[in-house]
Amino acid sequence: MKKLFLICFISNIFFSLAQERIQLNTQIKKSIEELKDFVSIPNDALNKNDIQQNIVWLTTKFKARGFNVKVLKTEGLPLFFASLPIQENKPTVLFYMHFDGQSIEASKWEQKNPYTIVLKEQRKTGWKELNWDELNKTINYNWRLFGRSTSDDKGPIVMLLNAIDLLKKNNKEIPFNVKVILDSEEEKSSKPLPKAVAENLTLLNADFLIINDGPVHPSKKPTLVFGCRGITTLTLTTYGPITPQHSGHYGNYAPNPVFKMAHLLSSMKDKNGKVLIKGYYDGIVIDKTTEKILKSVPDDITTLHNALAINSPETVGHFYQESLQYPSLNVRGISSGWVGEKSRTIVPDKATAEIDIRLVPETDGNTLKSLIKKHIKNQGYYITSKEPTLEERKNYANIITIKEGSVTKPFRTDLDNPYGIWIDNILSSTFNTDVVKIRIMGGTVPISPFINELKIPAFIVPLVNPDNNQHSPNENLEIRQIAYGIQTFYTILSTPIN
Repeated sequence: MKKLFLICFISNIFFSLAQERIQLNTQIKKSIEELKDFVSIPNDALNKNDIQQNIVWLTTKFKARGFNVKVLKTEGLPLFFASLPIQENKPTVLFYMHFDGQSIEASKWEQKNPYTIVLKEQRKTGWKELNWDELNKTINYNWRLFGRSTSDDKGPIVMLLNAIDLLKKNNKEIPFNVKVILDSEEEKSSKPLPKAVAENLTLLNADFLIINDGPVHPSKKPTLVFGCRGITTLTLTTYGPITPQHSGHYGNYAPNPVFKMAHLLSSMKDKNGKVLIKGYYDGIVIDKTTEKILKSVPDDITTLHNALAINSPETVGHFYQESLQYPSLNVRGISSGWVGEKSRTIVPDKATAEIDIRLVPETDGNTLKSLIKKHIKNQGYYITSKEPTLEERKNYANIITIKEGSVTKPFRTDLDNPYGIWIDNILSSTFNTDVVKIRIMGGTVPISPFINELKIPAFIVPLVNPDNNQHSPNENLEIRQIAYGIQTFYTILSTPIN
């Protein structure tokens, strides 16, 4: 009798798992059809009509799932807002994604139209296009969908919609008020977003924020990100003769602005990449608990170095994740004179260096720019914000023009935040593996001002494959990640917070 009971019990488990798999695959097929339709609508944020057509599509799809929708006007293009009917006794989760996409250069894509999704399978000779009928026979999780915004960020939006469908099919109660804000200018730095949020604080009010943008860790494990760095910029210009001069006549006599710039930049960092400017790293402390979290990220250094084709890294931090905890000082470009076939035997009139500074929560962008300017002044430079006058050229041996960019602040949620622990537990139990927890990622998400305005804990839960060619030709989404995204939204939206 016990043996018969055990056989029945195991059979029920396998039957249940098989049913879940069939149900998930059915939802994946529906997601693919919906994504094909969504992607077919161009979404270049430079084109106002594109954005309006996408809003019409979103309005129809969210209303069909029972959402109330609202189009929020901004100083730029409108935002799309949706929410399920609010119940006062429930906590509220706000999801952020964006539906605009990078501009396309169709000639660089391996398909006729980047807004028409193509199904492909990887073979030894490269990616092979498949007939859509193949999906009626089987679903291969290794197949990919190629098209603009399949991964960034239309794919995750469709995953959310289909997770809602699946919850309703299974009569699952959602223990949250669900709000969704979709950005239309993320690829243009979301400039109107902070002010729009400030004007709609009551509407957007939530207990916590989940951002579904970007790829999972290269290990392809479930990934949870607690913050991202901010950014600010500087443009530096040093001067030589007022016009380029013949290097035979004036070499060794007319000051060369390139060497001035080279000496100045080299004074800012040591040979290992650490910033020498006094106070630049003030306030940053990596305690043992934080160090343990940083070291838990399964970065493959050999693979990373091979991809970068470098022998050894800079040593601002002892390892990759630690290096991201400090503000950077990066020379992103230098320009002076002419090079290549157009090179000339001249002493250039000026040299310009473009600087970007990635910010962490312990550092203030304006403070760091002030420290850099103070350092430059201590090197004997007269600083101006515009082209120097003839009088200034005569009065000062070393002149530099400094132009400052705006500051996008960083954000970082505490690693022990209860909502973060809750998401971590959901991901690890759903996918039966450790979650990659990233304290702060290296890049800058334009929505940081949005997060700082709302003043609620925020978490990035990326859903798409790490090799998705985001922003580039042949952007793609692995079908496996559609399954992952639907399961992630499903379990998050059906799991109460203890």
